[in-house]
Amino acid sequence: MPIGGSRTFQQFVDLSQEELPAGSSLIVTEGQQLLGAAGLKLLDQARASRSYLTGEVIFHEGDECDGVYCIQRGQVGVRKSDADGNSVLLYISVAGETMGYRGVIAEEARTASGEALKASRVCRVWSNTARELLRHNPAFGYRYLRRMSKQLGEAEERILHNIALSVRARFAHLLIVLMDRYPTEREGGVLILRLPMSRHDLASMIGTTPESMSRVIRRLEDDGVAVFKGRNVRIPDLEALIGEFEPDHLI
Repeated sequence: MPIGGSRTFQQFVDLSQEELPAGSSLIVTEGQQLLGAAGLKLLDQARASRSYLTGEVIFHEGDECDGVYCIQRGQVGVRKSDADGNSVLLYISVAGETMGYRGVIAEEARTASGEALKASRVCRVWSNTARELLRHNPAFGYRYLRRMSKQLGEAEERILHNIALSVRARFAHLLIVLMDRYPTEREGGVLILRLPMSRHDLASMIGTTPESMSRVIRRLEDDGVAVFKGRNVRIPDLEALIGEFEPDHLI
């Protein structure tokens, strides 16, 4: 099995989200258990990789769902247009993650667009191949059902936050999520997070306006919770940021 094939399998079934030791041998073993040699061969033959520049669109909202996308390198923002035609950033996918499988399973058109937020390389597995693998491999299908269930729970949690939490608390929660998802640096006792998106996108992710976001940032700086400079966020006291979830910040 070529290395490229095992890497595609790893991304396609989201093995990167689980606690796996380094090296490809275990990935291949897991692949053989779920798909078998014939399935792995079919998967490797049905993939195509392409590089995208920052800002380039990978797929468009409303397009026919032509496949599952596996991010090999870079970051991809998944966006949706609101009633006024404004672009809203829903979430960011990074290397090792997959996108578009819900549309493949439901056999629906794309409900969102994918845009490279930085130079990226993305592998596509065609829809027909993905559906064939899902139909003939129950364990493989269960893995994706479990992933979709998790995403549904996360969506429900975001709805609850938008209803119950103030803009300040929602923004603090987003910063905590980004700190967990992206690397941080430590300078003395200060944590430094580099934001992977613009302030406009940050605002859209928590359901507010850029103007409201700017006011919240000023208040957080005035209270010594965080300092914002460009895309860098300096957090001197993590407990103070976590404390933004206290009842005082409920709506």
